[in-house]
Amino acid sequence: MNIAQIRLRVICMPLKSPFHTHLGTVTEREGIIVEVMDSDGVSGFGEGVAFSTPWYTEETVKTSLHILSDVLIPLLKKKQINHPEDAAGLFKKIKRNNMAKAGLEMALWDLYAKKNLLSLSSLLGGTRGEVASGVVIAADSLSNSLTQIEKYLEAGYQRFKIKISPRQDYSLLAEIRRQYPELPIMADANSAYTLKDIDSIKALDDFNLLMIEQPLASDDIIEHSLLQKEIRTPICLDESIVSFEDARKAIELGSCKVINIKAGRVGGLYEAKRIHDYCVGRGIEVWCGGMIEFGISRAHNVALASLPGFTVPGDISASNRFWEEDIITPEVTVENGFVTVPKGPGIGYGINEKRLRETTQFEKIITF
Repeated sequence: MNIAQIRLRVICMPLKSPFHTHLGTVTEREGIIVEVMDSDGVSGFGEGVAFSTPWYTEETVKTSLHILSDVLIPLLKKKQINHPEDAAGLFKKIKRNNMAKAGLEMALWDLYAKKNLLSLSSLLGGTRGEVASGVVIAADSLSNSLTQIEKYLEAGYQRFKIKISPRQDYSLLAEIRRQYPELPIMADANSAYTLKDIDSIKALDDFNLLMIEQPLASDDIIEHSLLQKEIRTPICLDESIVSFEDARKAIELGSCKVINIKAGRVGGLYEAKRIHDYCVGRGIEVWCGGMIEFGISRAHNVALASLPGFTVPGDISASNRFWEEDIITPEVTVENGFVTVPKGPGIGYGINEKRLRETTQFEKIITF
């Protein structure tokens, strides 16, 4: 892979409506768009999915930009890579900073697939022509949650993730279940509970949830293993899984029955695929999570979710779930509950250059 230059853009867009969790409310989204261009003028695109502040992980847009500019890209300058998998090995010497690593690594995957006239899905080993789509219900009240559910049910979404906290869990889920007895729902706690809340968590077994996601601390796998023994509802780990080794240890400990795989959180597609393969071999369900991302990361998620082990509908909603206008063309759409996996080279979507220019707040070009 003969890299000629890398362009980093920081973009920002307002969300169509606020995204509420117990950790805070997101009204606009910053992100980093990574463009890797080779000597033939072909570009691959990735997206750094860190947030502006460290409420989800320790990374931020500013720290990711620093790591990309001052650490990871200089590493690429020193050592030519022949395949995107080589980047994972090259970046391994740098601790954490997985979202920065993923943004660059995923751009290399897109470039490599385009150069070899392969879809990213087929390059990764995807077997599906379409992937099932789920949606997150992150509202500030029961009435708004029910309004969102009805809206997205009409749009065909196949799985509904409800954000919960000790302040609003049982009553919220009880009313949703009363109105929608057969609706495939899961609950996402974003680490809102401790083992002191075990009785409250046990009570959620009443609602036949698909799973409860990350009920305990974001860096824990030990206490989750204790909790899983006490409840019927499958535990899904999200923030606790930032590497293949985290997934392996959590599964060996019995800390979960489901894992949410986010390529941005685990350092890229190579590590995400390793986790997928390991889980498939051990009967652990996996699904592809979302990060309120723009279209480039969403396109990578579609390719990842086409792998055979992704049996639970992921957080792969349409572009218009969050944005008035996305930065890719065509935009991601959900039809009858599914997103079509592109067959064209790379991620299979073009770049909406006009929208990208409009939303760019900072740009830096690094030549090789």
